[in-house]
Amino acid sequence: MSNTTSHPTFSSIAQMRKALDSKQVSATELAQAALDRAHATKHLNIFLDINPEATLAQAKEADQRIAEGKQHLLTGIPIAHKDVFVTRQWRTTAGSKMLENYTSPFDATVVEHLKNAGTVNIGKLNCDEFAMGSGNENSAFGPCLNPWDTNAIPGGSSGGSAAAVAAGIVMASTGTDTGGSVRQPSAMCGVSGIKPTYGTVSRFGMIAYGSSLDQAGPIAGSARDLVELLDVISAFDERDSTSIETCDGTPNRQGRVKQAYLDTLASQNAQGSLPLKGLRIGVPKEFFGPGLSADVASAIEAALQQYEALGAERVEISLPRTELSIPAYYVLAPAEASSNLSRYDGVRYGYRAKEYKGLEDMTSRSRSEAFGPEVQRRIMIGTYVLSQGYYDAYYLQAQRIRHLIANDFQAAFATQCDVIMGPVSPNVAKNIGENRDDLTADWLADIFTLGISMAGLPAMSIPCGFGGANGNRPIGLQIIGNYFNEGQILAIADRFQQHTDWHTRKPEIK
Repeated sequence: MSNTTSHPTFSSIAQMRKALDSKQVSATELAQAALDRAHATKHLNIFLDINPEATLAQAKEADQRIAEGKQHLLTGIPIAHKDVFVTRQWRTTAGSKMLENYTSPFDATVVEHLKNAGTVNIGKLNCDEFAMGSGNENSAFGPCLNPWDTNAIPGGSSGGSAAAVAAGIVMASTGTDTGGSVRQPSAMCGVSGIKPTYGTVSRFGMIAYGSSLDQAGPIAGSARDLVELLDVISAFDERDSTSIETCDGTPNRQGRVKQAYLDTLASQNAQGSLPLKGLRIGVPKEFFGPGLSADVASAIEAALQQYEALGAERVEISLPRTELSIPAYYVLAPAEASSNLSRYDGVRYGYRAKEYKGLEDMTSRSRSEAFGPEVQRRIMIGTYVLSQGYYDAYYLQAQRIRHLIANDFQAAFATQCDVIMGPVSPNVAKNIGENRDDLTADWLADIFTLGISMAGLPAMSIPCGFGGANGNRPIGLQIIGNYFNEGQILAIADRFQQHTDWHTRKPEIK
């Protein structure tokens, strides 16, 4: 096998699909290659649980479906799941000692949809504990390493999800995005990832961090591959109270995203050599202030110029409350986390302290021993802002700011632009442990992603360059769409990738 990928001849899901259908390779062979690759890259700490028997059993079922001519486009494709999606045959830890040995009696809806399509799960992926973090350094089982530079973080909280794709172990993975946790690791690992409109993908079976913010999204090598994953997992789910039945009049069901993508692509193709003529790209001036590093700014500028060469028009816009997204988010998300994590009490399931005096002491000791420092910090913040005397001053005020931030985006979409573009993060991936003495430094790095999450908008990251001292740390371009426009932004991203090769580059893993 190649030292850069376990699938050296397959640059896309479509190519792998063709090879599977023509019997050039079997799903079992692909699954075994992925398992071998996962073992060979064990030093990157990407996986938290692997079950070869379950994986090969799924691959055998996929081969049977292919033999019977009953395959889906994703049948036999190796993927992996972030360890916040519950699974029956793999442990689900959420990157925490609290759930170190937990195995779910059911599969999350996202897992179920992909399993029904015939994908083959290679295992569960490392993540920040309960998805709280921006670097995958908060995992109770050690940090995941960036395949491009093992001194660097892969981004978080879906760091393992992005690293698994970048390292060539799987063709795609699932992640979750609460404040940027699909987009940021995708940017820092040089892969493509999308956070869809809030409510379009079921949260059932997804371990909650911030319920009004959490949204599942796929990560893959290209925008074209993301279409296939997102199309399968996007559907109304009556088991999820936040699931949306219709998307601006269109039923929320499988096929919606892909059809919108194909329609947008057809419209682009009809315009010949300037496929993006008429597209207005909003560029927020607040995204290009003093805090943006020169290498990221240069890569984003080059990407915007590429879009202009394809016919798009650049429009300067303003999102005046961008800076307020950080304090608002870090009130709202911890508040919801403090409520969601109250269920881990040492009584019903999860970790229980070995020594305690009475029920109250058992709960206190169990939580203090099993939750990591970042989780404890956010629980305490959340409990404080929800407490009597502070609820109005902090929580309600943050909700008002959230509403104003959403209005800023809608004002821009209504009169100025069709999509919004800018950086994902102010800097390339930092070194592991770099901000150890500054407990909130990582929070500031989320400034370009938090507002989109609070507004519930769809957004994605695609590779657009490299930076850092050695020029080997990936940079991502963020593309933000209006509600339910996932198909449109995927087509716009795909058009960029048809004219650039950033997404085809692979790390040399040692």
